[in-house]
Amino acid sequence: MGDPTHDSSDFLTDKSAKIFVAGHRGLVGSAIVRKLQSLGFTNLVLRSRSELDLTRQFHVDSFFAAEKPRFVILAAAKVGGIHANNTYPADFIALNLQIQTNVIDSSFRHGVKKFLFLGSSCIYPKLAPQPIPENALLTGPLEPTNEWYAIAKIAGIKMCQAYRIQYSWDAISGMPTNLYGRNDNFHPENSHVLPALMRRFHEAKVNNAKQVVVWGTGSPLREFLHVDDLADAVVFLMDKYSGLEHLNVGSGKEVTIKDLAELVKEVVGFEGDLVWDTSKPDGTPRKLMDNSKLLGLGWTPKISLKDGLVDTYKWYVENVVGQ
Repeated sequence: MGDPTHDSSDFLTDKSAKIFVAGHRGLVGSAIVRKLQSLGFTNLVLRSRSELDLTRQFHVDSFFAAEKPRFVILAAAKVGGIHANNTYPADFIALNLQIQTNVIDSSFRHGVKKFLFLGSSCIYPKLAPQPIPENALLTGPLEPTNEWYAIAKIAGIKMCQAYRIQYSWDAISGMPTNLYGRNDNFHPENSHVLPALMRRFHEAKVNNAKQVVVWGTGSPLREFLHVDDLADAVVFLMDKYSGLEHLNVGSGKEVTIKDLAELVKEVVGFEGDLVWDTSKPDGTPRKLMDNSKLLGLGWTPKISLKDGLVDTYKWYVENVVGQ
């Protein structure tokens, strides 16, 4: 692992520095933009997909030649659940490789001072030790249902490392755990467990349903990080970290799916029964990332799961319900 250095700590001192946040409309990118704006940054470069297609090398290179940002945070990716990964594997590997390769290479060639690549906990082997340390990467087979996406993300980590080794370019990578918060995907079919539970409890409350049925026993342990905490970690990494190794970004706190469901039920205010369909599968029994390296550098998450759920539900009611 390269030693973390402090040569890039001017990230927080020049609030007029030009920063390109790729993927600014998504769950992660929008949180990063909110954080940077709250800190007083005034020169954010933002482009929607219709304005800049990151899969097109010529368009990306022309954008960098014209804008010449000083810092780049890559939060853009083709994402989806298990069904989407199984149905469109070519999209998940090809589009993500195209986005990463174009943005990383153009950033380097057009003089970006520091680059942050964001990945996912799915980069780790299916049977990785728990909590999952950074050095578990490439030690075993991936979860088959999302290996196309995972392989693209692993390639992104390795590309940042390769440019650091060959060119001494300051490219770093962060791997977040399961995220939630404003701008999450609450789609009834293809959302993740937390927003899916929130939507189901809300609709049950509105319809005066007597019960909500959830798959499994509720025993699996999962880790969740509010996306505003991730945005805080992104700023911390841009300011404080310049190492070769990717860093995990997690809450370090586990919750059973049962306790999560009870908490969401309480936050939403559903007063019916929560029923577990134990004939349905549970999934992986435990998935927790080891974020001790990031904690050792001085960063800590600040938003409790309860507070984060209250904030997310308020946003859901105001922005999704009735849309």
